[in-house]
Amino acid sequence: MDLSVLLVEDDEHIRQALGLALADEGFAVSDAMSGEEALDLLETTTFDVVLLDLMLPGVDGLEVCRTLRARGDLPITVEPARPDATDVIAGLEAGADDYVTKPLVASVLAARIRALLRRRGGGRHEEVIRVGDLEIRPDAGTVQRRGSEVHVTRTEFRLLVELASAGGRIVTREQLLQRVWGYDYFGDTRLLDVHIRRLRRKVEENPDEPTLVVTVRGAGYRMDT
Repeated sequence: MDLSVLLVEDDEHIRQALGLALADEGFAVSDAMSGEEALDLLETTTFDVVLLDLMLPGVDGLEVCRTLRARGDLPITVEPARPDATDVIAGLEAGADDYVTKPLVASVLAARIRALLRRRGGGRHEEVIRVGDLEIRPDAGTVQRRGSEVHVTRTEFRLLVELASAGGRIVTREQLLQRVWGYDYFGDTRLLDVHIRRLRRKVEENPDEPTLVVTVRGAGYRMDT
């Protein structure tokens, strides 16, 4: 069954060309020309992933991203207007799982989308992983703190499992990018750094206490056990 993509892009030429190219890559593509149209469509139709231009008329892409993230963990890939740090980080902080920059190459984009949606095989991790007062269940995809659920996206959950299952050992940036996003390290750490910040805000209950996700400068990250 084809993976379904909602392409949200106001430029007609880009929308048509990218839609045809993704269809050639095996995706079932629907499109929307505005943020309002996208949100309305997502109220009634289920998609596997949203490809979202951030520069939209009316309700812009950042607001669409925040709204979708508040609704749930639907995978979102954003297209920043510019590849500079400000636009990229704004999209990721709004809740995006990944980003791609223009001009878009359909084959590369297709690989990124498939990597985002790919499920890792089971059996790698313990049934329950405990770190501090967190209880992580990889099979169920849940995180709890003292019996209360901690809401994380699927990408944040995969990142948390990789860190927690390392048993206090350092996991390099390259390893996290490969294992969580499924493609090789290209020297751009913004994707990972923003997700680490988002994850910390959710799993570290008290900002006055020592951090749970520790940055090891020049190496990567580890979780204090």
